[in-house]
Amino acid sequence: MKLGVIGGGAWGTALAQVAAQGGRDTLLWAIEDDVVAAVNRIHENPIYLQGVKLDPAIRATGNFSELSDCDAWLVVTPAQHMRAVLARMPCPGIPLVLCSKGIEESSGALLHQVAREVCSTSPVAVLSGPTFAHEVARGLPTAVTLAGEDLSLAEQLRDRLSQPAFRIYVSDDLPGAEIGGAVKNVLAIACGVVEGKGLGENARAALIARGFAEMSRFGVAYGAKPETLAGLSGLGDLVLTCSSTRSRNYSLGVGIGEGRPVAELLSKRKTVAEGAFTAPVLARLAREKEIDMPIVEAVDALVGGRADVDQVLDELLSRPLRAEGV
Repeated sequence: MKLGVIGGGAWGTALAQVAAQGGRDTLLWAIEDDVVAAVNRIHENPIYLQGVKLDPAIRATGNFSELSDCDAWLVVTPAQHMRAVLARMPCPGIPLVLCSKGIEESSGALLHQVAREVCSTSPVAVLSGPTFAHEVARGLPTAVTLAGEDLSLAEQLRDRLSQPAFRIYVSDDLPGAEIGGAVKNVLAIACGVVEGKGLGENARAALIARGFAEMSRFGVAYGAKPETLAGLSGLGDLVLTCSSTRSRNYSLGVGIGEGRPVAELLSKRKTVAEGAFTAPVLARLAREKEIDMPIVEAVDALVGGRADVDQVLDELLSRPLRAEGV
């Protein structure tokens, strides 16, 4: 099997490493010429995955046409650019494994819905879970969810991607796998704010628990299975991303909590903090379906510049007390 990885950032490069170490012919597409040159010449990606030596079997390209003879594509572009990238590519029935996390801001569509619209003949699967790219690339133990409507195809892909230290659990719940990954990015910003503001570990634990309740309410309303949301791609990813400054979204929240301007924080980043783009559309969708998501609303207000940290804290702490399961 020849695998194409679309996206030469940290996560795309780490997945290329997994595929190559499993003996797969692996082609990594990147938009940056210097990434392509470095991967091919020195077997490293010093821009996005510094310090990791890559398998020499990985070949990089900036040419879309070279991907046409791959047996499957792992799509790792930023969520807000996925539609445009797929529209430029020849995808006549090639299986797509979506590895990005987010909701399309302009349409409110989940990424598997976007992929179906653009590549209507391609089977679609979603790979999601608690993953830091550097750890995956270094071969440290990791477990993820691979969700696909065609379980037989999902199982084939699992068998071709799994490694002893990269365990894949198959599901048929695409909405659940995607919603967990998208919502946790927004909640991670909130947890970062707690850290940056110095509110303590108790507050962060409470926020994770109440944030998971928001994730569950939203997911179930959009057809996700509760067991998926409580698994690797939901709760597992939430705990990881809300606990470390290695998370792009968490570190963005830390900066916000310290009082730094959101625009300045975003402008200085090489990598995308997807939660900043997901928060507005997630809050909008929740309002449309009358889903109570106060933490998401607070993050939306912060990244949109409509409130400061003290204001959103006052609003959250003054909410009426209620039963645990509500």
